[in-house]
Amino acid sequence: MQAKSGIVSRSVSSVSSSRSGSFFARLLAILSVAVTIVMVDSVNADAEAANPKYAGIVVDAKTGNVLYSENADRLQYPASLTKMMTLYMTFEALEQGRIRLDTPVPFSAYASAQAPTKLGVRAGGTITVEQGILGLVTLSANDAATALGEMLGGGSEDRFAQLMTAKAHALGMTRTTYRNANGLPNTAQMTTARDQARLGIALRQHFPQYYGYFSTRAFKFGSRTIRSHNRLVGSVRGVDGIKTGYTRAAGFNLVSSVQVDGKSIVGVVMGGASTPARDAQMRNLIATYLPKASNRGGSSALIAQAAPAPAMIETPAPVQPKKAQQMAKTITAAQPPVSAAAADLSLPHKGPLPDARYQVAETEVAYAETAAPKSDNPLVAQPMPAPTKVKTMAFKQQAAVTAPKPTPAPMPSEQGDTSVDNVTTASTTPSPTRAASTSNGPTGWVVQVGVSPSRQMAMDLLESARSKAGKALASAKPFAVAYAAGGDQLFRARFGGFDDQRDAVNACKALKKAGIKCWAAAQ
Repeated sequence: MQAKSGIVSRSVSSVSSSRSGSFFARLLAILSVAVTIVMVDSVNADAEAANPKYAGIVVDAKTGNVLYSENADRLQYPASLTKMMTLYMTFEALEQGRIRLDTPVPFSAYASAQAPTKLGVRAGGTITVEQGILGLVTLSANDAATALGEMLGGGSEDRFAQLMTAKAHALGMTRTTYRNANGLPNTAQMTTARDQARLGIALRQHFPQYYGYFSTRAFKFGSRTIRSHNRLVGSVRGVDGIKTGYTRAAGFNLVSSVQVDGKSIVGVVMGGASTPARDAQMRNLIATYLPKASNRGGSSALIAQAAPAPAMIETPAPVQPKKAQQMAKTITAAQPPVSAAAADLSLPHKGPLPDARYQVAETEVAYAETAAPKSDNPLVAQPMPAPTKVKTMAFKQQAAVTAPKPTPAPMPSEQGDTSVDNVTTASTTPSPTRAASTSNGPTGWVVQVGVSPSRQMAMDLLESARSKAGKALASAKPFAVAYAAGGDQLFRARFGGFDDQRDAVNACKALKKAGIKCWAAAQ
């Protein structure tokens, strides 16, 4: 019996030992794979840094300090990073009420014929603006980018490219030139890693209500499920966008935004040798420089006012022009714009972008000068470019498209004010007007602080701005100007009662210091 017992004991011990050995073997195998992945990433990152086409930069978005830079000012081809500016222009048009998320975007024969990747919409078809945005941030759809560019450029992609370049220069992207809306090869279309970092931060700071689209990982387009090309979103902690890009001449490009633990950086990798090498280099840059970023100097909730984009967004398939009007009634925004009051965020003003917003009006234009930044960062220290006056062609979006190539048509006159904010940079205060009043409010110099869906909300926004600006607006006269946008009535929140341009600009400076968006113009 004892012998049998001993046999049993030895058997149990043997089984236990076998199981332990098996467990440790599996553990060693897992650790080995993990170490191998880390080593591969490290090798890829080292190889990428040695790549002669490589350029990179990492910027602390709260302080504007450059944490890392290599060939950051060398001219490179942007490839599909171009679509970041196409989206900037789209978000700006949405903010100004010139288009809506459910506005139909017509596809000309030229847009439909663009090279892949693409949504595949045939000439004469339409998508919504929101479908276009999603197509750009996930699939990097070239046909959708061209269609948006033609619509916003009054029927001409060349015209839109001119507006894109003017906007880039107004943002301080002085070495960037655009020739098309999608980034397909053009030897004259050039940029730098530094300029792309500036644009990435501008997208986050200027359009927090729309920036969440960049974190979309997939969306439904008809019967297709389109997944994002950006592999770092969802796989690297804190990465919330922004954009990938590739052409043979450009190499593999990537701009990444990271916000975690109160720290915020934007990294750029250009000219990568492959997708894995590019992604590995970005992971390496994030791991190395995020700990060195500051958790002070600005608000960590740059996007807090906007609801995050859902992981999967259902949108209808493209329809023929005759159905466009019906589609416009059924589409709802996955991420509707926040109210004007919600846009009044206290954003950092030391980041790598100019700190003034100005308006190209029908008469005179002014913008608030900014104090010299306390940083050696070239992104910050670069002087503000002079206001760029750009002639624009207004258009009227039609529900039906009767010709493959859309043609521009005049936009309906707005009620109360026909001036258009054609070139916009960072956030400052609106311009004041003199006390003499008309049916549309005071004339002269005015300061605009936002747009609201109701007169009462506009007045509330003005009251909030007055309380934050102090003496600078003590004698200013708040008023709301109604205008039509896409069949809806909106209200511009403005201050008047300023004697001259200097008083308006000074008020704008005070509002800027309080973190309130605005610009000054002569009405």
